[in-house]
Amino acid sequence: MLKKKERIWREILFQSIEKKVRQFTQKELANKFGFSLSTIFNALKVPRASNAIEVGGKFFVVRDQEKFLNIWATFRDLNKDIIYQTRVEKPVTEIESLMPSSAIFTACSAFRLKFNETPADYDRVYVYCADFEEIKKRFPQRKGNANLIVLKPDVELKTYGALAPLPQMYVDLWNLSEWYAKDFLNALKEKIF
Repeated sequence: MLKKKERIWREILFQSIEKKVRQFTQKELANKFGFSLSTIFNALKVPRASNAIEVGGKFFVVRDQEKFLNIWATFRDLNKDIIYQTRVEKPVTEIESLMPSSAIFTACSAFRLKFNETPADYDRVYVYCADFEEIKKRFPQRKGNANLIVLKPDVELKTYGALAPLPQMYVDLWNLSEWYAKDFLNALKEKIF
């Protein structure tokens, strides 16, 4: 599950990239998450030190979205969020179609569903799902090279919809070891920037 600072970073990047919000206040973020101002301040230290954000009087702005995304990507540890994985002898699009409605797609599946295109073939489905018991029923544990990977979501993730928001998709792709992840990441960069 994402650390507090990563949840804060995701919200800032989501607002900046997808909603085109230019200015933020620490107080607004603290109120949104129910975190203390010191938690928000501490979360902004690394992006501020690297000039990804610029802090002014009562607000701050994102100066470099790509740098900020890459900061988060280096902090992200996708493997620690894996709560279930199995081998499913079906094509990825069929696996995706059989997911429960509570599943939130990320990585390649989210890219395909969001943009209706694939920059490369892919053979693994990554989803966030709190109700992984339902996934276990639909996709029982099988030996072999796992092609369905279930990740533990944080409490706010579902507020972004059935697909991971673009910043989350970016950092998740950045953390994958599959050869095709780079093709998806480059295509996503073109969509974002």
